[in-house]
Amino acid sequence: MTDLKKRKKRRKKLLKSKKGGVIASFFVFIIFAAMLLSLFVVMASMTSEASIKNTLIAELDKATIVRRSYASNDGDEAIGILEKSEIDYILLDKQGNVISQSGKDTRKKRGGKFLHATSFSSEDETLSNDELLKKYTYTLYGDSENDVISIDEVPEDEPLDEADPIDINGFRFFKEVIRTLDSSDVNGDPSDGSDDFSEGFKDGYNKDQRPVDMKAIMEEKDSVQLPVWVQMDIPEKEQTVYFRCVISMNILNLSFLIELLVFSGVVIAIMFIAFIVMIIRGLLNIRRMRNLLFTDIKVDGRNWLWFVYNAESTLSKHKNAKKIFALIDLEFIGYRRFCVCNSVDEGEVLLKNVAKKLRGYVDKKELCAHNAEDSFALMLRYTDDESFKNRLEMILSALSDTVQNNSLAFHAGVFLLPALDGGFFAKRKNVDTETDFINASAACATLADNSGNAVMFYNDKLVEEQKWINTVTQTQQKALDNEEFIVYYQPKYDPRTHELRGAEALIRWQSPEYGFLSPYKFIPIFENNGFITKIDHYMISHVARDQRKWLDLGLKCVPVSVNVSRAHFIESDLAEQIRDIVDAEGTPHEYIEIELTESAFFDDKDAMVETINRLKGYGFAVSMDDFGSGYSSLNSLKDMPLDVLKLDAEFFRGEAADTERGELVVSEAIRLAKNLDMRTVAEGVEVKEQVEFLASQGCDMIQGYYFAKPMPHDEYEERIRKGRSDGKDEESLNNE
Repeated sequence: MTDLKKRKKRRKKLLKSKKGGVIASFFVFIIFAAMLLSLFVVMASMTSEASIKNTLIAELDKATIVRRSYASNDGDEAIGILEKSEIDYILLDKQGNVISQSGKDTRKKRGGKFLHATSFSSEDETLSNDELLKKYTYTLYGDSENDVISIDEVPEDEPLDEADPIDINGFRFFKEVIRTLDSSDVNGDPSDGSDDFSEGFKDGYNKDQRPVDMKAIMEEKDSVQLPVWVQMDIPEKEQTVYFRCVISMNILNLSFLIELLVFSGVVIAIMFIAFIVMIIRGLLNIRRMRNLLFTDIKVDGRNWLWFVYNAESTLSKHKNAKKIFALIDLEFIGYRRFCVCNSVDEGEVLLKNVAKKLRGYVDKKELCAHNAEDSFALMLRYTDDESFKNRLEMILSALSDTVQNNSLAFHAGVFLLPALDGGFFAKRKNVDTETDFINASAACATLADNSGNAVMFYNDKLVEEQKWINTVTQTQQKALDNEEFIVYYQPKYDPRTHELRGAEALIRWQSPEYGFLSPYKFIPIFENNGFITKIDHYMISHVARDQRKWLDLGLKCVPVSVNVSRAHFIESDLAEQIRDIVDAEGTPHEYIEIELTESAFFDDKDAMVETINRLKGYGFAVSMDDFGSGYSSLNSLKDMPLDVLKLDAEFFRGEAADTERGELVVSEAIRLAKNLDMRTVAEGVEVKEQVEFLASQGCDMIQGYYFAKPMPHDEYEERIRKGRSDGKDEESLNNE
């Protein structure tokens, strides 16, 4: 996975955390509330349906008793039974003519089937299921005036057992129920035709055959009357009777249903309030966590992570596609020095003041964040070069005045993000703020030698430099494997005798693609990307190999110094690495000199001293290069057990007026080296007067164009054979 994809994935996670899952949680709550409400509705429906069915069965029991009593009597006595029942009815003959009627005919025209299983009696034991269905299945009709109960219409061709909503356990179960009921005689059995039947039906029977006061129930004020018509055939008389059964729903039962629904509504309301509270608390917690994640405590402001996230979010919006933005790396050039001269605490206070003032110059739709210890990241709107540069210079000037009587400076590297061409739907894709900010930092890095406020825009030259860095980085290993790096040698001569006393190994790159490259084209890149350690090994190995070859040829070899970068000295076994490389070529250690730059002595001094002592213990000479180019050279000489001191070439350059002072410094440096039992080498010597002066001061060796330029292997071999120089190397000076 590429870095850009990883950053996109991280941005999506941050966006997800910003939303906090509110939408998903809301939908989950809605679904859960709907399920809960549906559950309550179903429960209420089932409860009401069960209550209606139970009451309906009781009414059917009452009507069945009346029908049986009527069927077992004849004439006026039978009609009297119907009239005394206090149930509205309609009695029809087989042609459909009304024989007798009580109450208004409010039947609906279409009905549905209903199986009254509790009507089974002991005499029905011999009947088959089909016969039982036929005998005890009634047709129910709704009431047209009081249309509360809806009777589902059943097609004529649908089987009865499928239309029956009650018969779910089979008829054997119902036969057992009837057999159990018939075993007891409670207040008269309506199925045995006894004389006390008519007395029994007045009070009626419930489904447990226990007498109840049906009239009292019908007259109950706290009830709701739900009429339904039931058709009962009387095959004995070839008649049909329709009874208007009134289902009495007690108000208490209805209030229970209402309370159930109200309760469900209250529960859902409480859950909703709790959910809203939970969401609000969650959002507040997420906001607090995001503030912690995006806050830089050191400056009480936003940090780099916040900057990257919001910059990419802003740049990716459609409405910003046609706007030009500038990414700025703003570096505080005096901050570390201020902390050293004052204190870290005062430095942090200063940094907070700078950050606060900087935020005052940034608009709401622009971004500002603390990036590193002494730098800030900005994303500003861009108009044109002149006004934008003036704005930046004004900001830098204002920041420089944060503390009086202190010389503070700020550098700004700018990388422009151009507007996109296109219509309304134009949008920046694959926004990579981190890479773009690196370009701004590269522009800022070119201002390193500028001590005052300065602004640098990332331009084509920097682009070409960046491309070259990428090219070198991509081809460096291949070049090393193919031995495209060549060792050049620059001889060192005795200024008095002109005899060859040593040499320095220098690297060149003979690239088949880019030609002959000098060290300044690639060595700084290797030092930045860490590849320099492999180059060090490569150079030591090749110099040792050349020395072994020349020794085998019987030539009078001299020590050759090889530069070892400061990056190598973090390795505790550096001395052993060098020893093993040289031993692998079979070269005596006294022919290899390890050369360190003065800047290397600013690192871990104790580790440096330990490594130098081990190198000297293995027989290698150790030298300090560029003595005098830094500010701690004398202190370094005090602590480091060195063998050779190389005087920096800058001692021998400058105006004529400075010659006397320079010679004084050089003479004192040579005298100091001799007192410390160190040999001296003067670099960059180009004129005869310098050679004569150094000879008079006792300088041991001279390395410079006066005697010889850096040269390839074969030319240096000729120098070894010759053994001494005749003097000024005119050809070298002319060529260079």
